[in-house]
Amino acid sequence: MSPPHTEGSYLVGLVGTGIGPSLSPALHEREADELGLRYLYRRLDLDVLGLKATAIGDLVAAAKLAGFDGLNVTHPCKQLVLAHLDELAPEAEALGAVNTVVFEGDRAIGHNTDSSGFARSVGLGLPDAALDDVVLLGAGGAGAAVAHALLTLGAGTIRIFDADPSRSGALADALRGRFGAERAEAGRLDRGDGLAAALARADGLAHATPTGMAAHPGLPLPAELLRPGLWVADIVYRPLDTPLVTTARERGCRVLDGGKMAVFQAADAFRLFTGHEPDAGRMLRHFDALTGETHVRT
Repeated sequence: MSPPHTEGSYLVGLVGTGIGPSLSPALHEREADELGLRYLYRRLDLDVLGLKATAIGDLVAAAKLAGFDGLNVTHPCKQLVLAHLDELAPEAEALGAVNTVVFEGDRAIGHNTDSSGFARSVGLGLPDAALDDVVLLGAGGAGAAVAHALLTLGAGTIRIFDADPSRSGALADALRGRFGAERAEAGRLDRGDGLAAALARADGLAHATPTGMAAHPGLPLPAELLRPGLWVADIVYRPLDTPLVTTARERGCRVLDGGKMAVFQAADAFRLFTGHEPDAGRMLRHFDALTGETHVRT
């Protein structure tokens, strides 16, 4: 049996690798302060703990036993965690990925707020962007969330590229099953100029891999593939100005950094953990204060 919940007091955590720079703890705790809640948010960094990603099941069980109200889950555990949950919310089941686990009694219930967070960020940061043809880099849990968000927003075709072609193929199959046969294609990074050809005709590029994070520096694609007229959305937000964001801006692309998605997915997770409605606008201002710069760019 897990310890009973104390009303108005919450203990949550973040599980993943290289999560030291994450702003999630501060975002959640600052909003809780504004709402008069006691809220403690802890990092459970697999690197610091010396654990492999396959230990996610043990961490979920330990957190539930210790009285946590829930966990956020990030790279590389968003799909691995599925096998260790008692129930999936419809969105998480459709995506095949979980970034938020809520403990209700002895049950661990998986949710996904990445998709809603990315959709809201696009609506705010790229409100009039063309979505007829979009290239997606990354077919993991974050990539699945981004793809679902874009197709829900009305994207015509998503062309998916991943270092693991079986993963991009599986995501494309799942998307076709849900949205229609013409809505998703799987590309191959290991075959000639497939990515270059896809980007040459694309309206935009969505990036959903860890590349650009402090622990995974660099560009996820050759800079010369970025051209004026292409919009570029990055889900990485630490640093906010990733190499992709900086290079894309320099090459004349419209850019959406990962800040808004980080805030909106956090707001949705906060609601799931506490049942209290967060002020997303205030959380955006918290984010600005925490990063020391505005993230509202076009």
